[in-house]
Amino acid sequence: MTIALVSTVVVLVVAWLLITSAPGWERVRETYFDWDDAKAAFPDIARAFLTNIKAFLVAEVLILALALLVAVVRVVPSAWMAPLKVVATVYTDVFRGTPTLLVVLLVGFGIPALGLQGAPTSLFWLGVIALTLSYGAYVAEVIRAGILSVHPSQWASGRSLGLSYGKTLRHVVLPQALRRVTPPLLNDFVSLQKDTALLSVIGLVEALRQAQIFSSRDFVFTPYVVAAAFFIVATIPLARFTDWLSLRAARRQSGAA
Repeated sequence: MTIALVSTVVVLVVAWLLITSAPGWERVRETYFDWDDAKAAFPDIARAFLTNIKAFLVAEVLILALALLVAVVRVVPSAWMAPLKVVATVYTDVFRGTPTLLVVLLVGFGIPALGLQGAPTSLFWLGVIALTLSYGAYVAEVIRAGILSVHPSQWASGRSLGLSYGKTLRHVVLPQALRRVTPPLLNDFVSLQKDTALLSVIGLVEALRQAQIFSSRDFVFTPYVVAAAFFIVATIPLARFTDWLSLRAARRQSGAA
């Protein structure tokens, strides 16, 4: 433990000395790490970051609901659901193959251009819809993989107790499946938290967009570093929690073996 700590400190100190002794460090410091610029930008970026958090929380709920629906449709062995299976498969293929940035642009500018009665025009909700469509496809495949990983004997056990297929799925299979895929799901949501910054491209004033406003006005890049710090602070706890869950699952499996 001591050796690991000392070696880590040494590496960090050497890296810091190499960076700060570089010929262009002073210019980089003034451009990216100016304390006065950071203090000036901090309040507005902090308020804008609340929009990122709100978008993340709302999209997370919608993504889970959509992904669960798509995953269940794809695993249910019913002939009459064949058309829905085709739709679910096409949806996952299309949105997993399309960059999230393009989905945000298509939804953010495409839906208002249609001029449909009752269609959302709020930049916030257009952004949430885009993130839901994009991440719903990824999360649906994670959940489907979890369902398929449950041993067939679990299905048979539920049916032998007189449960219908739906009740077996709900009460026996899904709890096990979701427990198994919790770490990869949380990894997806770590990425989702960062990708809320993509909503800046449609004009939503969130942390990145607010940093762009400061940068364009004052010709400095420190506001971008401030915005990045907010995302790092928000994602690190979730990332560490994901690591802890993965480690606990690995220990449980090794103990069971």
